[in-house]
Amino acid sequence: MKTLSQPWTVAVEASRYSRFMAIPRHDRLALIVVSHPDDASFSLAIARKSEAALQALGFSTHLCDLYVDKFDPAITKREIRGFDTDDPLTRRYRDLLASAEVLVIVHPNCWGSPPAMMKGWMDRVFAEGSAYAFEKSSDQGDAPKGLLQVKVAFVFNTSNTDEERERVVFGDPLERIWKDCLLRYCGVQNVIRRVFRIIATSSDAVRQGWLDEVNQIVFKAGKDVIHP
Repeated sequence: MKTLSQPWTVAVEASRYSRFMAIPRHDRLALIVVSHPDDASFSLAIARKSEAALQALGFSTHLCDLYVDKFDPAITKREIRGFDTDDPLTRRYRDLLASAEVLVIVHPNCWGSPPAMMKGWMDRVFAEGSAYAFEKSSDQGDAPKGLLQVKVAFVFNTSNTDEERERVVFGDPLERIWKDCLLRYCGVQNVIRRVFRIIATSSDAVRQGWLDEVNQIVFKAGKDVIHP
């Protein structure tokens, strides 16, 4: 179930990273978040291809590479108790997420779950009061109210597990984690997920075909956001 990606490069426009860029307030924002330690990974190629497709539609894009940003995935005592974060980068990620109409998530399958860096981003950024809330203003076990304005979310994963084995033997936990446990919980109803496999044995030609598919998927659904 664990993915080991081979080096991969793709010629795309250089991405802009969240540590250095102000949140655009004059147009529509698409947020792309990628977690992979190798800057030559196919995961990063997917993220950049998604960014290019959204830019072609006129979105203002913001690509957050969690490793480039040196994000600390460890949730703090304040955060786990429901208090506001005192970390500037985490607060910035929360603001970006709250402003986004389109969200793209890219990461490899690590033992049926997101890798630690991405899991920490989920824990710290999808926070009560910014991503979801409760009618009684506190978590007493009741159903939450999603606060996100994201109209479509894309989840792109890479995997070395056959599709049938992932579904029959492991139950495809990433499907439930992203769609039901997180995104729909926070109000995102339109979630499109695509898994690229088998990544370890894929050729350059196959990977290029996958990138073309990413472009088509993102462009089509992104266009529907602009012209519903």
